[in-house]
Amino acid sequence: MRLRNTRVAAAFASAALVVAAGVATTDAVAAPAACATRVNNNIPLLLECMDLTGVREHQSALQAIADANGSTRVSGSPGYNASVDYVEARVKAAGWKVTRQAFDFQTFVSLTPSVLAQVSPPPAGPLAHSIMSYSGSADVTAAVSTPSGDARGCSASDWAGFPAGNIALVSRGTPVGFPVACTFALKAENARAAGAVGIVIYNNVDGPLNGTLGATYTADFPAVGITQALGLQLAATPGLVLRLKTDTLRGTATTYNVLAELPGKNTKNVVMAGAHLDSVNAGPGINDNGSGSAALVELAENLSKVKPQNTIRLAWWGAEESNLVGSTYYVNNLSQAELDRIALYLNFDMIGSPNHVFFIYDGDDSDAVGAGAGPAGSAQIEKTFEAYFTSRGLPFKGTDFSGRSDYGPFIASGVPSGGLFTGAEGIKTTEEATLWGGTAGQAYDPCYHQACDTYANNNDTALAENSDAVAYATLSYAMSTNLINGTKSKGNFRPPVDREHAPATS
Repeated sequence: MRLRNTRVAAAFASAALVVAAGVATTDAVAAPAACATRVNNNIPLLLECMDLTGVREHQSALQAIADANGSTRVSGSPGYNASVDYVEARVKAAGWKVTRQAFDFQTFVSLTPSVLAQVSPPPAGPLAHSIMSYSGSADVTAAVSTPSGDARGCSASDWAGFPAGNIALVSRGTPVGFPVACTFALKAENARAAGAVGIVIYNNVDGPLNGTLGATYTADFPAVGITQALGLQLAATPGLVLRLKTDTLRGTATTYNVLAELPGKNTKNVVMAGAHLDSVNAGPGINDNGSGSAALVELAENLSKVKPQNTIRLAWWGAEESNLVGSTYYVNNLSQAELDRIALYLNFDMIGSPNHVFFIYDGDDSDAVGAGAGPAGSAQIEKTFEAYFTSRGLPFKGTDFSGRSDYGPFIASGVPSGGLFTGAEGIKTTEEATLWGGTAGQAYDPCYHQACDTYANNNDTALAENSDAVAYATLSYAMSTNLINGTKSKGNFRPPVDREHAPATS
């Protein structure tokens, strides 16, 4: 990817939407003027035209949309609908066939800022916290108690003798051997059944806790998350009284997936790449996930004149932040024949985190962490991304298929999957800081699910390299999925090493 100072604007761009401040131009190299018209049908041509300035332009547009719509692009809101309009118009102008897929979901909006404050003992004052998505509404001031059994509060027996009318303080996590995942919703329901008037859940690792009770949670019960350090401090405070206030709206709303298709010579073999377009209620979501969304728009504009061997289908998912609703709706409404046409799915969620690591989804479970391997073919996808970073002389690291992004429903349906990630609320280790720079002991994205996830919340190096990796993998598979399902292109296309970006040799 080259940086450049100017680019050909697509039909939808306007001065009102494009916020240029902060775009990196130091040592910029102008991409060829031919990028506006040429056929980028091989890796060197495509990477020459993939443009950080272009990706940042799309993020600027999403920031301007959020600025005009209450600083959010949450699904079901005017800000999200305007984001859909932007993506649809840009990709249509590039010549792709674009459709909207409407679906209903349970929306969640925090109407006024939530409050968590220490009332006593002194010093009294507000406490840092995050409201749990799908929290109910309440304004309560009460003494605080922890479960009498396990501090995680996963079993009804943990709540024996809990003082009715108190606020519950519990730890995140699931005990070893517990038969199901101990979700935030399960903790909240156990607390409510025990007579609690609200729940404060503290993290079990460093960093803030940004959680959800899930779209099916309907009890009018307030829930917030706090750091592990604050939770342990509060648990050790005698005579603790807190005020907990939440003011929320939950209800059915209509929102959209955006789907764009570039037909290939083989229409029965579809290569999919996707990114969620929605933000959380708290902020504009320009890294989460304006980064992946913007990279896909830039990719669409640079692939528009290519006639691929396999059909390319790009997706911008709605309501991902409401528990993968959009991608799940899409997969569940495919016929088996349509599902069988999808050779693989590539997911790009948060690819420009300020304190980044180059994470690749662990398709073969070689890291032996968390969930197992993805469906057959996922290991090959992981190797494809590894090949890109190796060609650039960049270190990379596996990350688990934790189920937190839109690959989830594809994996559940047996579709080979993979993708890229630069980290969210997890804490960067000393070893990672040595490899990738940044700051050990801080979150990969300090603004994850917060109001500060703005245009400024970005690392240019991470976004540029990952946008190129998005292009590298997508075009490689658009030309041949032989590694995945044995479907070859004419000439048996192989992605060459990008000589401009290849590591130096002695």
